Amino acid sequence: MSELNRISDDKEVLKSLDLSKVILPVIIGLLVILFMVFRQFDVDELSKIKWNSRLWTYLAIALGVYMLRHIFYAWRLKILSDHEFTFKHAVELVFIWEFASAISPTSIGGSAVAVFFLSQEKISAAKAVSIVLYTVIVDTFFFLTSLVILYMIFGPTLIRPDLTSLMSGYGFTFMAVWLFMLFYGGVLLLGLFRPRVIRWILISISKIPFIRRFRHSLIQTGQDVVVTSAELRKKPFSFHFKTILLTIGAWVTRFATVNFIILALLEVNWSFMEHFLVYARAETMYVITQFSPTPGGSGVMELMFSGFFKDFISPALGSVGALLWRLITYYPYLVIGALIIPNWIRRVIRNKRTQA
Repeated sequence: MSELNRISDDKEVLKSLDLSKVILPVIIGLLVILFMVFRQFDVDELSKIKWNSRLWTYLAIALGVYMLRHIFYAWRLKILSDHEFTFKHAVELVFIWEFASAISPTSIGGSAVAVFFLSQEKISAAKAVSIVLYTVIVDTFFFLTSLVILYMIFGPTLIRPDLTSLMSGYGFTFMAVWLFMLFYGGVLLLGLFRPRVIRWILISISKIPFIRRFRHSLIQTGQDVVVTSAELRKKPFSFHFKTILLTIGAWVTRFATVNFIILALLEVNWSFMEHFLVYARAETMYVITQFSPTPGGSGVMELMFSGFFKDFISPALGSVGALLWRLITYYPYLVIGALIIPNWIRRVIRNKRTQA
């Protein structure tokens, strides 16, 4: 029965990588951009864009910074695999991981797919689970820590330029997401030190009548936590230190891309704190959209971009900025992932046939 479940799960995961799913997020994102451009069209504002070397230089920097983010992720994956992946292979796997995230609702993400494709490589299923769960833990605690620090510096304007209190729609959303991250981050962290307690809790929950249909998944998750705990507690301090540094580098470069996109569209002379606030808003916007029902937050992030940065860039230029931002940070993963995945699937099938 377990073998049948595994085969069924594999088919479901491969189905989730269906390349036709690329079409929906692209259509949603482009429709929202077109709507924004139509609604916020302003000839005078758009004429401020100077298509000179300065613009192309900052766009190139934005692209370079985002490529650096991919390198940080690949390097982190290489370390987490205990260097069983070459750097080139880690780069490829990150593309697949990001593709899975790009075609999944942001509230789901690509973690389940990540466990699947990592387990198809030359590592054990236990190590694949450890890698994915550990990345979730360090990513979560990056946000939990950095958002508190950023809020202490900027206050409610961290969330929206006109916000004066957390007692508002955006403020409540911000607090709800942060508390939810604290909850599941705390549960996963507890799982590293008391894994059998977590397994007992999950097994107990699985007996509740309306949750019983998730029983198999909950029991498997409990076992995964036990395996992950055993794997990670054997690692030296340097392993965790490098992973945390690379995690910080990956997220900082992701959000700093917004700074260079706005600098490409506007000739401004910002202070360090103004640059820092743009970065902080980019991070906050990402967190708030983590419960978006659309694939990769498509449409939602484009729609929110102008509002989050309206004290730095006009709505008309903001719609252009949103398009450039997504062209650099989102759409490339759809295209490159669609090119890589068919070859990866063929290679996995070929290897399985060879092993058989």
